[in-house]
Amino acid sequence: MIVTARSVARGVQEVIESVSSQQEFVAYGPSHLVVLGVFAVGAAVLVWHGRRESGAQARLVSRILAVLLLATFTTALVYKLIRPDLATSIPLQLCDIAELTAAYALWTQRHRAFVLTYFWGLLLSSQALLTPDIGTPEEGAPDFPSHLFLTFFVLHVLVVWSAVYLTWGRGMRPRWRDYRFAVVVTLGWVAFTFTFNTLAGTNYGYLNGKPPTASILDALGPWPLYLVIEILIVMGAWALMTWPWERLRRQATSRADRPSLPGPDRRTGVARQSPRR
Repeated sequence: MIVTARSVARGVQEVIESVSSQQEFVAYGPSHLVVLGVFAVGAAVLVWHGRRESGAQARLVSRILAVLLLATFTTALVYKLIRPDLATSIPLQLCDIAELTAAYALWTQRHRAFVLTYFWGLLLSSQALLTPDIGTPEEGAPDFPSHLFLTFFVLHVLVVWSAVYLTWGRGMRPRWRDYRFAVVVTLGWVAFTFTFNTLAGTNYGYLNGKPPTASILDALGPWPLYLVIEILIVMGAWALMTWPWERLRRQATSRADRPSLPGPDRRTGVARQSPRR
């Protein structure tokens, strides 16, 4: 009996599909906890390594992360387009845009791409890690090793890792003008996507209805009230995420501008007088 590579691949695929179909993802079940553990360890390693990297090393790490993001994003998109569905196949979720933005920020180190990655990744993509909405109504919410499970968590973990790495590993920082930029861009996405949802009967970004699984939106009231409350909460949280960096920057600027006091004369031990201006 000759075993071909094609038959082996088909057998592996059947095993994976069989396992995936028998297991339903459970939030904070074993697979979810493993993902959160890997995320925490990876974030710590990226920060530790990022603070010690040379410029060339940082460029290499950033571009590896960018390629991983783009490769996973493309894989997920191709799978969606195999059986296209207007409600799920268009990369119009804010997380989709955050993934492309994070890859661009990593590859180019552009500041505006970084600030969007910072605000979207740390506050919004992180919510997907804590309250994941995996799968589709047709396919359910499959657990590991389903491709839906893998692409969902790999993409969201990489986006948050990107924000953590660029901020605490490489020292990039947001400012108040970046906060305003992020708010304007995000509100533009809200307006465009809400209009598209209304015309197409879709629900990208959960702008026209709540997600089917439990989420923080459940505590914000009915539609459309929860949209207004969500926007205000996000704007407030982003302001709190900006304020500490601006405060530290002003303190550093103030210290740099403060004239240093003259030390004592080494021969006489008497303090020198500051020159009069």
